[in-house]
Amino acid sequence: MTPELAYFLKINVAIALFYAFYRLFFYKDTFFHWRRAALLCFFAISLLYPLLNIQGWVKAHEPMVAMADLYATIILPEQTITPQQEPTMNWQELIILFMKIIYWSGVLVLTTRFLVQLGSIIRLHILCPKSTIQGVRVHLLKKEYGPFSFFHWIFIHPQSHTESEIGEIITHEETHARQHHSVDVLISELMCTFCWFNPFIWLMKREVRGNLEYMADHRVLETGHDSKSYQYHLLGLAHHKAAANLSNSFNVLPLKNRIKMMNKRRTKEIGRTKYLMFLPLAALLMIVSNIEMVARTTEKFAKEVMGQATAQVVAPEPEIATLPELPAEEIQKITAPQDKKIKEVSETQSKSVPDSIVFQVVEEMPDFPGGMQALMEYLSKNVKYPAEAHSAGIQGRVIVSFTVKKDGSIADTKIVRSVAPSLDKEAERVISTMPKWKPGKQRGEVVNVKFTVPVMFRLTGPETPKAEEIKQSDLEEVVVVGYGPKEDSTPDAAGVKTDNEETTFKVVETMPKFPGGTKGLMQYLARSIKYPVIAQEKKQQGKVIIQMVIGQDGSISNVKVLRSVSPALDTEAMRVVSNMPKWEPGLQRGQAVAVEYTLPITFRLQ
Repeated sequence: MTPELAYFLKINVAIALFYAFYRLFFYKDTFFHWRRAALLCFFAISLLYPLLNIQGWVKAHEPMVAMADLYATIILPEQTITPQQEPTMNWQELIILFMKIIYWSGVLVLTTRFLVQLGSIIRLHILCPKSTIQGVRVHLLKKEYGPFSFFHWIFIHPQSHTESEIGEIITHEETHARQHHSVDVLISELMCTFCWFNPFIWLMKREVRGNLEYMADHRVLETGHDSKSYQYHLLGLAHHKAAANLSNSFNVLPLKNRIKMMNKRRTKEIGRTKYLMFLPLAALLMIVSNIEMVARTTEKFAKEVMGQATAQVVAPEPEIATLPELPAEEIQKITAPQDKKIKEVSETQSKSVPDSIVFQVVEEMPDFPGGMQALMEYLSKNVKYPAEAHSAGIQGRVIVSFTVKKDGSIADTKIVRSVAPSLDKEAERVISTMPKWKPGKQRGEVVNVKFTVPVMFRLTGPETPKAEEIKQSDLEEVVVVGYGPKEDSTPDAAGVKTDNEETTFKVVETMPKFPGGTKGLMQYLARSIKYPVIAQEKKQQGKVIIQMVIGQDGSISNVKVLRSVSPALDTEAMRVVSNMPKWEPGLQRGQAVAVEYTLPITFRLQ
């Protein structure tokens, strides 16, 4: 659904609700001027409330955010993307096209009708002779049409009325002219033109026209004219043909309602307070509209981030920071241990997405057989510290990138960050000889996924080196580090002591998880991050790397900036991370432990 269509549907929903509200509370009272104001407010609010942006307020209240997430999950349709698919016209598109043709045909017919009626009034204004009757300037109709007015133009056929009847007509039409009732008529006509398929807009138009006549009738009786003779006069004009419908006609139907309203007892003044009741309804409509916009924005953001890596992800609004493609050396995806065997990929799945497309972010990331712990063990047992580098005291981190193919095989291995030729060669050798992985999936189909693994070579003296220093920016890729010149080195989770003696791990068997997983984390960032105004003015953008500790209870602590961009962006990134809800804590040997986590957040100006 496009934003324009959503806006249009919201207008029509509001009109239906306001009409029901009007009939329930205002229909039978005699506060005609208040009713006029309420009807005009209904039109104005229906047009404006979808445009009022209070998304910031909605995002600041958890119940509203929960409703937005529920709307995005249940109501918004899923859209699938098939790469390199030729555009085709299906039956749904044909139905939509047919409905558009019908709608615009109706608009064209009603617009033509509106212009014809307006032209007929202008023509009468030009052709009819002018005269002054009872001190009022009027246009003299040449045929026996019913009297009417349009703004300050009053049209009457004097020969059809007695002197007293002319006085009633002049008073009636002067009320229309003096109070600018033609504005209400034009607004209701235009609303009917563009919302003609909505039956409630026609009912609302009838209420507008009827209320204007109630006001004019009330004014006639206030000036001293006899009520009974005036009502007989109206009945006598019922058979008169109207010269134009786009006007305030003296004998507009239904006369029965007008006569009943003239004889009705005046409503007590205290009843005016009920006109304030529509304000909560207007506020509710605005809140619901913004919840829908927040849900649509969040869903769009999540779909873009979960989409193809070849398409850059940008914020749906200028003030929201995005999570675009992340450098391999800084991002990792840590998954829970998995003991499932690699499944064979059918040829039909392999052909669904072209081999030329390589993803960096997919819904289901590839996994090493046995999970992260198995990958650590593999690297620890297979990485051999080159004698040349060992004797020369060379150490450091080698970054290796590769592609996990659809069948789980490793291809396109290359060095992203070099330390020394001997270490580079060893790291590339170990990665190239890895067994087949469980392939990644995007929308249920196996795809090629690019991966990056940093391998740390560190001289640790006579001790058996351990696997350590795995960072956890688990948004795109699995990143693990293998160390050690000895083949029999056994990996274990690396932990350090914090100031409060709580062991903080950098890698554990089951890594911490944001409520709702990766998608939930992206949705939280999409609705929480506000692009600082000062950073927008200075055109500051870039990647802020945040480090934090996720405690045993899932709480966030020790938030700090590892890579700074600017004070404003650093502060905003730290604020959002610090306000995160509790995570599912990491587990080591079945016990919850504190885990150090790294999260890159990219601010990009659109």
